Amino acid sequence: MSDHAVLHVKGRVLVGPEDVRDELWVVGGRVTFERPAARDAVTVEGWVLPGLVDAHCHVGLDAHGAVPAEEAEKQALTERDAGALLLRDAGSPSDTRWIDDREDLPKIIRAGRHIARTRRYIRNYAHEVEPGDLTAYVAREARRGDGWVKLVGDWIDREAGDLTACWPRGAVREAIAEAHRLGARVTAHCFAEDSLRDLVEAGIDCVEHATGLTEDTIPLFAERGVAIVPTLVNIATFPQLAAGGEKKFPRWAAHMRRLHERRYDTVRAAYDAGVPVYAGTDAGGSLAHGLIGGEVAELTRAGIPAVAALAATTWGARAWLGRPGLVEGAPGDLVVYEADPRADVRVLTAPRRVVLDGRVVG
Repeated sequence: MSDHAVLHVKGRVLVGPEDVRDELWVVGGRVTFERPAARDAVTVEGWVLPGLVDAHCHVGLDAHGAVPAEEAEKQALTERDAGALLLRDAGSPSDTRWIDDREDLPKIIRAGRHIARTRRYIRNYAHEVEPGDLTAYVAREARRGDGWVKLVGDWIDREAGDLTACWPRGAVREAIAEAHRLGARVTAHCFAEDSLRDLVEAGIDCVEHATGLTEDTIPLFAERGVAIVPTLVNIATFPQLAAGGEKKFPRWAAHMRRLHERRYDTVRAAYDAGVPVYAGTDAGGSLAHGLIGGEVAELTRAGIPAVAALAATTWGARAWLGRPGLVEGAPGDLVVYEADPRADVRVLTAPRRVVLDGRVVG
């Protein structure tokens, strides 16, 4: 398609879960529901959703740290071809700003680089600091990111032989307040139970993974409106991780298995209590990119209704991140499927067409 081609999208356009239109157009890269003056148009047909959101991935990162630009490009293209056209990059040591200049790559909302306690995270991933420096580093990443900062809330403590909280309560309270003062929201990696109450009462906006939620902390999340991104396709790796570390850290391995075993119950209990749930994969560390369709299917396996699971990667996720869906004047980012994704979310793994800024790119 040329830059000035008109795209005519026909079929069943899911503007919202109950707002279904017969057609829309994309003119000059922007959505319109008004038929343009007679001009040649490229037509695509099918069941249409806004470009999917992967609300937790890492572009520019692999299991060993930062990757070259050509590898980051492959990661972004894999996300795009899976229909994920808006990515919340939940921490990366790579500078991926160059992606913003590429009209063929997904749009990215960055959280800067992870901030972790010294020697308490994956090597080469994070700024590793002590509590006295946390606020300064949060301020730095708040200025570098796109409205988000990422903390590592818990990790294995080698002396304890298990997951423990990384930060004192006062340190996270001060750091989160500083991020909010600078206009950024804060999220945190948390597998275990111990760090959650302190983080939520300190004002955190989101928790990644959240496998440690319990009947004591779920009501607190719901009351404060703290979102979770469960990354269930990543939590599926817990048994393998536990097996690898069992000899050295048996308490940690047993803990990881318990968190894995109750993962679906945890997510469903959070959803039932009114905790906002969004879809993210944690791709880009040791996990492959392009798994957002599988993550939505995992949310339904946890007992979240299909339409709510779709909202977690489309209408709801875009509203949460402050980005438009298929509304008048919005960027023409959409995905076309063979069948109604509300009837079977598994169709998300097989897009018929991917459209980015009004161009058919996949």
